[in-house]
Amino acid sequence: MHLMLHTFSGASVRRVIDRSNSIVPEHAHAWPVLSLFVIGSYSNETELGQVHVEGPSAILYRAGAAHRNAIGPAGFEQLEIEFDPDWLGQHLLPISPVSQWLVGCAAEESRVLARLCVLEASQDRVRAAMRRFVQRATRQPPLRAPGWLPRVRRCLGDDTTLGARELAREAGRHPSWLGSAYRRATGEGLSDTAARLRIECAARLLRETDQACAAVAQEAGFCDQSHMNRTFRRVLGRLPSAVRDDRAGFRQPPAPASSNPPLRVVACIGPCPAA
Repeated sequence: MHLMLHTFSGASVRRVIDRSNSIVPEHAHAWPVLSLFVIGSYSNETELGQVHVEGPSAILYRAGAAHRNAIGPAGFEQLEIEFDPDWLGQHLLPISPVSQWLVGCAAEESRVLARLCVLEASQDRVRAAMRRFVQRATRQPPLRAPGWLPRVRRCLGDDTTLGARELAREAGRHPSWLGSAYRRATGEGLSDTAARLRIECAARLLRETDQACAAVAQEAGFCDQSHMNRTFRRVLGRLPSAVRDDRAGFRQPPAPASSNPPLRVVACIGPCPAA
């Protein structure tokens, strides 16, 4: 699904949504494209190899850079900014055909840019924010995800109610250290990740099933439908009802039922977390 959000003199901003477990065949663009993660996960294959993307991140493809995606079990939503190099500034573009920023401060700054691109219709503000992002991101030295990160992400994926103390025990670290280190590594806090995982589960159910919103909220781990509504508005900037409407524009046919395993999201226990 492609939904155009803004069209400028030398750029366009669109929301791109892919069905769970679908394949986006190899393709390239006539102009450079900056892809900003929103929710979900996917395997991205380029001339640099294959990487798994499951959190705040950005990938910049120069014109003609081929890439293909294999979408994960929660589906995938991203923002794509396609632009004329002269609109952004030729001198700002990295030399490499593909630039990936998957961890570190660039990942966090990609979240800020994504929010701005959804809310802001001013060409000058979007272009200035993009220029700042590309300049800062290209100065960031190549970073690798710390060794403890996959385990923490896996534990949160299994149980979104886990707090810093339980996750730190799994990682063999101190809780106060883990919270700040996790944010530095991923660009979002532990509670932000838990909320995003619930949204990913709920978004897939809204887009790919006919379950009622109240049932979706329960299955995705929200305390109730009101809690789900507040979290969707905060994280995605739109309500679950709008996300449900996305399914009308999917570009891929449904995957076989056997390739859609249920997501492991545990319901909230006790007081509702902050929306």
